Amino acid sequence: MSAQAEAEAAALDPLAAELLAGPALALAAAIRAGRVSARAVTEAALARIAAVDPVLHAFTDVTAARARAEADAIDAARAAGATLGPLAGVPFAVKNLFDIEGLPTRAGSRINRDRPPAARDAALVERLGAAGAVCLGALNMGEYAYDFTGENVHDDHSRNPHDPARMAGGSSGGSGAAVGGKLVPLSLGSDTNGSIRVPSSFCGIFGLKPTYGRLSRARSFPFVASLDHLGPFARNVADLAATYDALTGPDPDDPALADRPAAPTLPGLEAAGGLRVAVLGGWFARQGTPQAYDAVARAAAALGASRTVELPEVERARAAAYIITMAEGASLHLDRLRARPGDFDPAVRERLLAGAVLPGALIDKAQKFRRWFHDRALELFAEWDVLIAPATPVPAPRGGQTTFVLDGREMLVRPNIGIYTQPISFIGLPVVAAPVPGGERLPIAVQLIAAPWREDAALKAARVLEAAGVAFAPEPAV
Repeated sequence: MSAQAEAEAAALDPLAAELLAGPALALAAAIRAGRVSARAVTEAALARIAAVDPVLHAFTDVTAARARAEADAIDAARAAGATLGPLAGVPFAVKNLFDIEGLPTRAGSRINRDRPPAARDAALVERLGAAGAVCLGALNMGEYAYDFTGENVHDDHSRNPHDPARMAGGSSGGSGAAVGGKLVPLSLGSDTNGSIRVPSSFCGIFGLKPTYGRLSRARSFPFVASLDHLGPFARNVADLAATYDALTGPDPDDPALADRPAAPTLPGLEAAGGLRVAVLGGWFARQGTPQAYDAVARAAAALGASRTVELPEVERARAAAYIITMAEGASLHLDRLRARPGDFDPAVRERLLAGAVLPGALIDKAQKFRRWFHDRALELFAEWDVLIAPATPVPAPRGGQTTFVLDGREMLVRPNIGIYTQPISFIGLPVVAAPVPGGERLPIAVQLIAAPWREDAALKAARVLEAAGVAFAPEPAV
């Protein structure tokens, strides 16, 4: 049989296609047991991408040759009796601000694609590879991560797997669409003001924004250095925890990485007893739609959360997050703004230019307030392990939609999708976004917010919701 015929046969392997659509850990177990080959799963994933991605626009680069080589190496290692990693043969893809060896790191922009190809993978790509996962390519995103919609004027807009006429969310829109649309079981994204949690909510999947400084950002393109987080997406909690565990650990290449030992979360995932859970009120109980509040109520009931608590000055925290985002983002891009202003998305360019003229005193005030707000949050976590809040005020808006009505007021879509995520990013707390599908056709998610370095608590709460049938990834429409 020719190599092409072998590839076509593998792509039609019904078991590979079935396992691809299921849990990543079950897929890896089947590969380790020899029930299916990593190559067959890779071919099934490439076939799924070829069939569905013309609708979703999740991928900007498919690294088929690399994926086949990695899969073949896994199959050869198994045949030789080697011990395979926990994610052996599991396909994944990453937001195109992660370096992938041999590809220019686009960061969603026109300008960056003129850069030389990356000489080495990003640290987190390397770590997933070390766990046995197979890299299938780079994913679409909002330009320079300054986006909540998943719409990109250079690479087309990422589409929602539950209704392609709607937004996938941003800026990690391709990451959300790829997992929600079952193109790959796992993906990586970034979250500066909500860019993991918003696509999780719109695409109906689980996402984890770890504590600031928990996961290495080495060899990824930055946006706002003091707010940027990297993290995983998955369709169930165990896969999310296993992926997160594979990503943790020290890295001298990231000076912002905390000097903390890895703390595996998967072994204790089922031991969720005794979690102290409350609902965030105040700001987080205003401006959303009934579906957002219903998701919070259902999550609270399943977690036994009967108390409502408040963070003070949340609106001011959101304003301060905007100021820091604009100022740091503008500083990063000043040379590009001077040299190639016409190659920016006009909406991104205008926000960056506005950041460049912010008064220094205002930026200083925002940073000082940040410490105060962080300390008020820690006071809540002296009493509670997990706080529940909406992830987005609405399910996915329609593509190109510019306004929506929140709390009786017509508001702009782009800046206001993140009204619930920005105040939490501002102080670097770990959050799991858990999809809580309701009676509506479109999914929406809740945020499960924990104290710094307590990713385990947020994941355990998500697992409780999943076991109760409250949180789950619905089947895509594509």
